[in-house]
Amino acid sequence: MTFETMPFARAMNAGLRRAMEDNPRVMLMGEDIGKLGGVFRVTEHLQRDFGENRVLDTPLAEAGIVGSAIGLAMAGFRPVVEIQFDGFVFPAFDQITTQLAKLTNRHEGAIRMPVVIRIPYGGHIGAIEHHQESPEAYFAHTPGLRVVSPSTPNDAYWMIQDAIASDDPVIFMEPKSRYWQKGEVDTGHRAAELHATRVIRSGSDVTLVGHGAMVSVLLQAASIAEGEGISCEVIDLRSLSPIDYDPIIESVRSTGRMVWAQEAPGTTSLAGEIAATVAERAFYSLEAPVMRVAGFDVPFPPAKLESFYLPDADRVLEAVDRVLAF
Repeated sequence: MTFETMPFARAMNAGLRRAMEDNPRVMLMGEDIGKLGGVFRVTEHLQRDFGENRVLDTPLAEAGIVGSAIGLAMAGFRPVVEIQFDGFVFPAFDQITTQLAKLTNRHEGAIRMPVVIRIPYGGHIGAIEHHQESPEAYFAHTPGLRVVSPSTPNDAYWMIQDAIASDDPVIFMEPKSRYWQKGEVDTGHRAAELHATRVIRSGSDVTLVGHGAMVSVLLQAASIAEGEGISCEVIDLRSLSPIDYDPIIESVRSTGRMVWAQEAPGTTSLAGEIAATVAERAFYSLEAPVMRVAGFDVPFPPAKLESFYLPDADRVLEAVDRVLAF
């Protein structure tokens, strides 16, 4: 094993670098990703080391960027597109959902679309309007797209490589608040496959499930609950489409209770889909309804109100108290 401690953003950079070294057909595209290295410095020094033909600074035209990536994929390349902020993905929504997601099916598998769309998403950084969104449900709802979200530097390092290696289009949701989180990265051993759900903390009373930045919130809540004599199992979803349900169902059958947490608004979101599936597959094991903790059904608020909008450990613990009360 080869361990190195690095921030999430540098782990992303290292994963992109390794993918580019392994396959000369991998190329990066996006606004300010070249000389600047991206607004979060995820692509820092990659243009210097791989050249302007493989790390392209593009115009501010998201639809054009994704459309160009689709053409490059048809020509045998593996483009990785950076959407600078989550709120900027919507100009490219048509290209992603009506072209990128459907082309392989439209051609009965004769054309593959190995395109990765990297989207920094979520809150916790006090940004302005259009710079803090959680649009994952739009893409998870779209057949033909794979949607994943790492929560640790180690997962960031491996999952971006696996996403690039996929012959299907992958929406790669990066929790921007975790870019500066440091963690151990094992560059010699893959911990889990791209779409595997993982149990990251064992417990016996309540199952806590989330993805991205919510995972650290769930771990914080589990630590506080432990001090109150409550044992919480924490599960990192990792893949939002497809979803590996088996570890979740196994955990719920053991604990009898589940709390789901997300930054996105709760209405018609992943929360409802996962709660319904757990109810279908583990109904006779549930001692209480599945509780959902989510952002509110309002536009993402200004920075000064962010702390009221985003789920925190206190809101998760309130949901834990409710499921234990049944």
